[in-house]
Amino acid sequence: MVTADLRGLYVLTDERLGDRLEPAVAAALAGGARLVQYRDKSGDSARRLREARALRRLTRAYGALFLVNDDPALAAEAEADGVHLGRDDPGLGRARRLMGPEAVIGVSCYASLDRARAAVRAGADYVAFGSVYPSPTKPGAVYAPLSLFREARREIGRPLCAIGGITPDNAAPVAAAGADMLAVISSVVFAPDPGEAARRLAAIAASADC
Repeated sequence: MVTADLRGLYVLTDERLGDRLEPAVAAALAGGARLVQYRDKSGDSARRLREARALRRLTRAYGALFLVNDDPALAAEAEADGVHLGRDDPGLGRARRLMGPEAVIGVSCYASLDRARAAVRAGADYVAFGSVYPSPTKPGAVYAPLSLFREARREIGRPLCAIGGITPDNAAPVAAAGADMLAVISSVVFAPDPGEAARRLAAIAASADC
């Protein structure tokens, strides 16, 4: 992994997609997504492994990075490029031991610069702030102001990911504030045309040099 890979449109999946999972991700990748995160908190371990491996094949075909949400063991078994960890997930050190030194490990920092500093000290490859806008996926999420990205840009020596309520219509200010990655769920995977939504967001990221 190189830092230059951690830029652009970052598409997360949703367990409600069902049979639409692979077509939606394929369309997003064709539209310019550079990272995909498999996000499924259900207990069906066999299905989760099967789906994660299918998405690993898709992302390889498009030259994109593939990460798994919350579960370093699943990420390792699916041969993912990395894992994304939240507040209640296994520690970064354990994830690194399971996945090795080359794995991409991202950490959710919500609206806390102190948490981002601690994540970087622990070896995180990128940090994520959000929700930058009201989120249909997490309606009760803490609000992360765009000023946080400008502050983090000055002192956090890692790529910055923005998440929460980002759409093609409101993404430009987020990219301009300093986010390296625009992370989205609903506005791509549940869009009437996921490929077109991805193209619009990828273009915004590219215009801001995300």
